[in-house]
Amino acid sequence: MSDCPPLEGRTDTDDLTGLTNPPTPTDLTNPTDFPDLTGLDATPRPVTGPRIARLARQLQGARDAAARDALTEAFWAEAARTGTPLVEELDDAPGHRAVTFLWRGHRATRRVLLLARGITDRDRLADSLLHHLPGTDIWYLGHRLRADHRGSYRMVADISAGAVPADPVLLQRRLLALRAHAGADPLNRDRIPARWRDAEDSVFALPAAPPQPWTGSPHSGVPRGDIPRGTVERHTLAAGALGAERDVWVYLPPDAVPYRPAREPGERDGHRLPLLVLCDGDMWFGRLGLRDTVDALIADGALPPLAVLAPDAVGTATRRLELGGRESYVSFLADEVVPWASARWPLTGLPERTVVAGQGLGGMTALYAGLTRPERFGAVVAQSPSLWWRPGLEPGAVAPDAVGTPWLATLAAGLRDGLPSGRDGVRGAVVHFDVGLHEGALAEHTEALRAVLRARGHRVTRNVHNGGHDYACWRGFLADALVKLVGTGADASAAPSAGPGIGTGPALDVDAAGSQGGTGLTRSSAGCL
Repeated sequence: MSDCPPLEGRTDTDDLTGLTNPPTPTDLTNPTDFPDLTGLDATPRPVTGPRIARLARQLQGARDAAARDALTEAFWAEAARTGTPLVEELDDAPGHRAVTFLWRGHRATRRVLLLARGITDRDRLADSLLHHLPGTDIWYLGHRLRADHRGSYRMVADISAGAVPADPVLLQRRLLALRAHAGADPLNRDRIPARWRDAEDSVFALPAAPPQPWTGSPHSGVPRGDIPRGTVERHTLAAGALGAERDVWVYLPPDAVPYRPAREPGERDGHRLPLLVLCDGDMWFGRLGLRDTVDALIADGALPPLAVLAPDAVGTATRRLELGGRESYVSFLADEVVPWASARWPLTGLPERTVVAGQGLGGMTALYAGLTRPERFGAVVAQSPSLWWRPGLEPGAVAPDAVGTPWLATLAAGLRDGLPSGRDGVRGAVVHFDVGLHEGALAEHTEALRAVLRARGHRVTRNVHNGGHDYACWRGFLADALVKLVGTGADASAAPSAGPGIGTGPALDVDAAGSQGGTGLTRSSAGCL
């Protein structure tokens, strides 16, 4: 099998000065060793890493089968010690790394498929088949990646009988069917729970990837046993707007007072808890352990004590039917979930201290909620929002590579009635985007929407990172966004138009791409949420 052909790149023109106080990487011995990554090509390119190239030469020069077996065993012992994928410097590309994914096969192994978000093109799965090192049980696939890349991946070996399909169409069908059996990399201990499956994906982060000091990733120290712990409860609500019951996860910070009256006489809202309303609670609290992250943020003084309300998504079919730009779901959040919780716990009633957030279709929901209900939600965190969504799509249909102006940008431009504007007496929500370079047309879609929102008086920021449509990226950037929007930074004048509680950290009125902008790849993502 030949290496992947070069793929067309695109240039992202984001201002790279956004984060005024980026966190210091915790897993780098000397981050200054890295060159400025701004503008460097972020497109994954095929490469044979130095370690594989050296092993191939050694095997070729081995005197007999025993010597080759010894070399192979030594290689696997080294891989077990260091973990996988192999990450190696490149003499001719100091801002990139050779990243080699490995699989140990056996006699029945016929091919091995890599499914990596931000790397694998789901329409060209044959390009992500690993190569076999002849005479060994080593299967490998190398990519040259920019040194700030982060992503999750799965792998699967095909041990079926029969000939490998020679027809590319039949091979693609075979590989599509093989995806259902993929799992974590056995030699990579950094894992993240998979969405909708009782399984895990593997995670890798290159040395210059943005740190995630408050997540459960390696070196973060989270969860921590020496800090006060918040509580998480799961309640069932009768969701009238949806015509069904829905479970809602509720996080309350340490020492929160439960079942307190909605508002006591003379009480100031500043004494009440800021609020995050987050889509996909079953993933964030049921699998990703968001409580540990919020506990650590509060304990470190990065966030004030705050509450989180996170409804379940139920399942893929229900999620696709309910999320997006749908008035019914926004009404469920704004008119049912928040009032229900506010009657039980001391939650803020101020929109400028209330954040709505989501990913994929949840990000689209968060945007629609913030734009159509700014009196309830004063800030939006939209991570990889599904801006391809529009009314009239068939149930379950997705169009991640749709071209043209997103429907939500047309709506926000005021071409339809009923959308409050930041210039019409209702302060527009602060909007923050997190977008991966490897998410097809999403960077262009968010740029179109950002221009419209800014023209209407909204404060809009955007973080463009070197990753894909991936919880491995979102979990860190969600924490970063919350710190910027409702954090405990001392400079409350950084965003005077946002009001108290929003934007109290360093100003983010420019793109927050940092060193993560540059050239990305327009390709089909390995997943769509």
